[in-house]
Amino acid sequence: MPGSAPLSPPAVDDVAPSPLAVSGPAHLLRVTLLMAGSCLPILGAVLIAPVLPKMQDHFAAVPGAEALVPLALTVPALALALLAPFAGVIVDRLGRKRLLIVATVLYAVFGTAPLYLDSLGAIIAGRALVGVAEAAIMTCCTTLIGDYYTGRQRVKYLALQTMCASASATVFFAIGGAVGSAGWKAPFWIYAVSLVLAPLMASALPSPVTRAATDDTPADTATVPALRAFPWRQMAGICALTFFGAMVFYTVPVEMAYLLDDLGVESTGVIGLATAVASAATVGGAVTFARLKRSPGPMLPAVLGVCAVGFGVMFLADNVPLLVVGAVVNCVGTGMLLPALLTSAMSRLAFEDRGRGTGLWMAAFFGGEFVCPLVLLAGESAVGSLAGAVGVLGLAAALVAAGLAVVRRRVGGAGPRPLPEQLG
Repeated sequence: MPGSAPLSPPAVDDVAPSPLAVSGPAHLLRVTLLMAGSCLPILGAVLIAPVLPKMQDHFAAVPGAEALVPLALTVPALALALLAPFAGVIVDRLGRKRLLIVATVLYAVFGTAPLYLDSLGAIIAGRALVGVAEAAIMTCCTTLIGDYYTGRQRVKYLALQTMCASASATVFFAIGGAVGSAGWKAPFWIYAVSLVLAPLMASALPSPVTRAATDDTPADTATVPALRAFPWRQMAGICALTFFGAMVFYTVPVEMAYLLDDLGVESTGVIGLATAVASAATVGGAVTFARLKRSPGPMLPAVLGVCAVGFGVMFLADNVPLLVVGAVVNCVGTGMLLPALLTSAMSRLAFEDRGRGTGLWMAAFFGGEFVCPLVLLAGESAVGSLAGAVGVLGLAAALVAAGLAVVRRRVGGAGPRPLPEQLG
């Protein structure tokens, strides 16, 4: 971020991979469960997006429904943002696996609550509890990826996490739109899928170990070194940039239905399909990031520039095909943006700090997701249209990209040096 100090290299990673080295079906199941768990918060963020107009019509008589209904989509992100740092501390002290299993069960309980709730206030409260579960799930899954893998493998699976989340968003948009044709409550049944994951996680995910631990001492109970200073300064810049990046990332998922509605599209199926097509481009961006094998720091200005161009096209669009083209361009950029930010954060964290650091990163990311619709709503009031507000956000992304490029040039283009493990 502009004004932030150059980041010093983090300590050498403390994960000892040998006790966790597996291959074949066991490895495939582990990766599948981590990716599936990482998709649950994405499901919470996008599944009901196609039915928001129907939901708003249902609660039209409720004062403030115009602002409250979008909050039903994003309030889990607020809870996640507020609680992720605490989840990170719990992860480091009590253990990744145990918390993950409990949170996965609670996700189903809270996620299906709107099926039997009639009050908009109660639904929003239930959605906030979904965010509590999501805070634990996302922090645990991302921390475990950092625990299980090092170097290029870690970059690969963090990029895969983004790819799976993006692909699931595409599927969830389409499913939400199709199922939403049966009523705005119907998509909430899908939250029960987490009940299938919890027992598999309990049986298939091992407890990570540190180099300080013995072969039969799990990291969940290993002693954290005393007087260890958390790398606050190293995390500050990446978390600030992540907060803004999350607003960029979630504009299309959260606002696409409304932009299409402004162009006269009313079918939830068409809205879900159009948003899914745009979201699928995020997968392409994540694949591109994984294949480039470059340090993420130098890529950030260009990636944000791509996002800005996409927003510009969306601002100018006066028909559905052009709007979708702009959204696709934007999503290619956001598909690269998320793994670049996450890899940058993870590379700064040693094992003992990884839960807390991941929690802080999650807080920044989902905090940005939560304020995204509020910022765009304020922008819409200021400039007169939602498309205009998207254009303003695109301009902001372009300015941030330019600022990052200037800062990198002034410091000689030197971002944080890679860990020794990342050179292998």
